[in-house]
Amino acid sequence: MGFDLEELGVQQAGRRRLVKVVIDSDDGVGLDDISGVSREVSKVLDEHEHVLAGSYTLEVTSPGVDRPLTRPRHWRRARYRLVKVRLVGGEKVVARVGAADDDGVTVLVGGDLRRLAYRDVERAVVEVEFQQPPAEDLVKLERAAGGVPPQGDDREDTEESR
Repeated sequence: MGFDLEELGVQQAGRRRLVKVVIDSDDGVGLDDISGVSREVSKVLDEHEHVLAGSYTLEVTSPGVDRPLTRPRHWRRARYRLVKVRLVGGEKVVARVGAADDDGVTVLVGGDLRRLAYRDVERAVVEVEFQQPPAEDLVKLERAAGGVPPQGDDREDTEESR
């Protein structure tokens, strides 16, 4: 259906089984997406009821903000987000995510750009922010990627800068 299957789990929950399906995509996941996937998975499970051998509860959801960033696609989807990273060796950094490729990611740490190889990352999770990221951070990350800052976020041409 065009989504990445991030997690599939089946566990006993009383007399029933709980089937948990976690999906994601580069464009995000909305309620209509969840509903559509839920209908399709339910239809397949009902057609193959012998697989679960009994009644079940189906839960289809998207990843939570506390999901660890473990794959390059997770880093791409976290672009411009603030992340808490623990590196192999114990160093901890809080960084803003920039461009990510198959081998690593460019991050902004304390105003400085830094390249992190995935193999050097022990654990990384997105930090919840309650305000927009600083425009200058977004500009630095975009320039580092050789791109143009996101529309509306390059505030160099403001009343204050004229």
